Amino acid sequence: MVEARYYNSVHNEKVKCELCPHFCELENGKLGICKIRSNINGKLYCTNYGLLTAVNMDPIEKKTLFHFFPGHQILSIGSNGCNLKCKCCQNWEIAHTSTKNYHNFKKTETQELIQIAKNRIGNIGIAYTYNEPITWFEYMTDIAISIKKAGLKNVLVSNGYINQQPLNELIEYIDAFNIDLKAFTEEKYQYIALAKLNPVKETIKTIVKSGKHIELTNLVIPGFNDDKQ
Repeated sequence: MVEARYYNSVHNEKVKCELCPHFCELENGKLGICKIRSNINGKLYCTNYGLLTAVNMDPIEKKTLFHFFPGHQILSIGSNGCNLKCKCCQNWEIAHTSTKNYHNFKKTETQELIQIAKNRIGNIGIAYTYNEPITWFEYMTDIAISIKKAGLKNVLVSNGYINQQPLNELIEYIDAFNIDLKAFTEEKYQYIALAKLNPVKETIKTIVKSGKHIELTNLVIPGFNDDKQ
């Protein structure tokens, strides 16, 4: 557990998280919507720093990136937590679980992970995936900085629900993004994910302007977001 970044103190030990567009205001002892960032005695902490739920070698196409080093493998890692509440979540066991209530973590130091990435034959780098990596921003960025120094690639698989300042910091280290665009109206985004569409659109625009590689995923849900109009 480490002190989180991108938050401000409000009053009486209350804090306001500024990592994502939810802007959670948390009383002492409370968790954010992501179930990862916690107010402990007036400071915001990332509760899953150094804790992974999954470490696997995957084809890059599984991320899903089809135009970034096609045919290659990438070391994929995930933790727990998510800042959306999608009704169709396939990884809900880790995405909607707090650190306290999950019991199968693998504690992994950053340098240990870098060595694993460097030693895997045919591996191009690390993909931050499975749950929402934005929720473990501090751990992810520490890994990503070291991965860049090692000459490997960083891939972020994300819902894109992040504020501009932390996104601008992250862009410096990430080589390729896959952003999950879940629907095309504010009403449908609120229904399916309890979130807003516009911040995701702004994330996509920012990444495109940066010149970094980006591909979009749209999970088609028949009768919900498959209308061609």
